Amino acid sequence: MALPNNDIGEKYREALAAQAHIWNQIFNFINSMSLKCAIQLGIPDIIHSHGRPMTLSDLVDALPINNNNAKAQDCVYRLMRILIHAGFFIQEDEGYLLTPTSRLLLKDEPMSMIPLLQLQLDPIMMNPWHYLSKWFQNGDSSTPFVTAHGKPLYEYAEKEPKFSRLFNEAMASDA
Repeated sequence: MALPNNDIGEKYREALAAQAHIWNQIFNFINSMSLKCAIQLGIPDIIHSHGRPMTLSDLVDALPINNNNAKAQDCVYRLMRILIHAGFFIQEDEGYLLTPTSRLLLKDEPMSMIPLLQLQLDPIMMNPWHYLSKWFQNGDSSTPFVTAHGKPLYEYAEKEPKFSRLFNEAMASDA
């Protein structure tokens, strides 16, 4: 249904554009979480090791997932569609290929950004964002990280070896 070309139609178009803008902001996290999933599953390295465009069925078979699940192929297809749309992979008739961006997500790439991605998308680093408004309201700590975790980042890292390793790897990476 076409909107009329008058003031009412223009107001509807503006309202729809505003709504779409808000929806885009709400669901923006899907790209980064999908990318994190791809790294955890090793998708860039699997496609790279394949040496040629990789079909969906070959990718599903190569992934460390429960392939017996009837929905596995459909879910991987949807994940790859998100990652293609975000520019991390391309799909040709023969299958999936890396992009210059996804090459920076290979484990053996000297300029790999995996450590930084893993740090920034870790729940410990994501959690302070959930406390941002509380931090503004209280004004009682130096950072949202302190509000969320009760201590500064470096102090937290001293007490948590797993997080410390993640943090140090990200800081040492060429990223």
